[in-house]
Amino acid sequence: MAESSSSVASPSADSIAASPAFGKGLVAKIGFPVAVAAAYGIHVALSREEPPLETRNYSIFLAILGGLGLFVGVLQFFLNGVRRWMQEMWPILSAAVLLFAVIEIVTTGVRLLPLPYFPSPPKILQSAIDDRVMIWESTYHSLFLLARGYMLGVLLGLVTGVCIGWFRSARYWGMPVMKIVGPIPATAWIPLALILSPSATLSAIALIAIAVWFPVTMLTASGIANTRSSYLDVAKTLGAKPSYLIFRVAIPAAMPNIFLGLFMGLGAAFLTLVVAETVGVKSGLGWYLGWAREWAEYGKVFAALGIMAIFFSTIMTGLFALRDRVLVWQKGTIKW
Repeated sequence: MAESSSSVASPSADSIAASPAFGKGLVAKIGFPVAVAAAYGIHVALSREEPPLETRNYSIFLAILGGLGLFVGVLQFFLNGVRRWMQEMWPILSAAVLLFAVIEIVTTGVRLLPLPYFPSPPKILQSAIDDRVMIWESTYHSLFLLARGYMLGVLLGLVTGVCIGWFRSARYWGMPVMKIVGPIPATAWIPLALILSPSATLSAIALIAIAVWFPVTMLTASGIANTRSSYLDVAKTLGAKPSYLIFRVAIPAAMPNIFLGLFMGLGAAFLTLVVAETVGVKSGLGWYLGWAREWAEYGKVFAALGIMAIFFSTIMTGLFALRDRVLVWQKGTIKW
């Protein structure tokens, strides 16, 4: 009886391998490398008549992805956090790699999309490598311009939002201005900004600040005005001064609205940044995108779009991380 009970208590290796959890874990470990291997096979089959440099660099790129996939697959045996992350992310990562393979089939294989407007992924990667210095400088200029405009817009938006939300006289005079000026897109002010500003850089900073100022002001004012009266009554009962009520009660209570305004302002800042760089500023990713389009270098155009996606997504991820640190009780409500 003891032998039979022990055999029931300890499952065999065959039963573990046949379990759904084991199968799911195995797919999470090898799914992404298999997708990369499939993309590499498609690339080798289609790139025989393509430029050797493009073929080599794209093969190296896929090899790096496959090596990272294998490395992470090994880490899953030792780190539970990596295992859980990979079980959640491997389908979308594999789909992204296979999407590159499908695009290569459509562009290089069957020539379904017209050239040069739709280059293949190897050509886009090669364009990014060839122009890496200019792309890096453009990214730096865009980051510097975005940071100055966004910080100025946030500062102005917080000040005006707190004033409108807390002081009745400021609300009386400020809301008509917000209703008239606020809904106008920041890009509509480009002709006036170019005339009034002594430089294109200053006009771009002002346009970004205007784009950020409106959503930050409105949502900050809404959060301040809707502060629970019970919070204020308790603080007043304990002898709190008006400055304490504003900075220690109303503003902390309005932080969810303030961060919502920061997110909306950041999205508006991205749009205004690209348009301002295309029109006036002679540097940045928006300028590089327009320059590449004028020369019909569509590989560089798509490379710039990819850099923009990484650039803007990284900034948005940082803002979400800051939100999670400040609003701990809301962490995980919206993931990025």
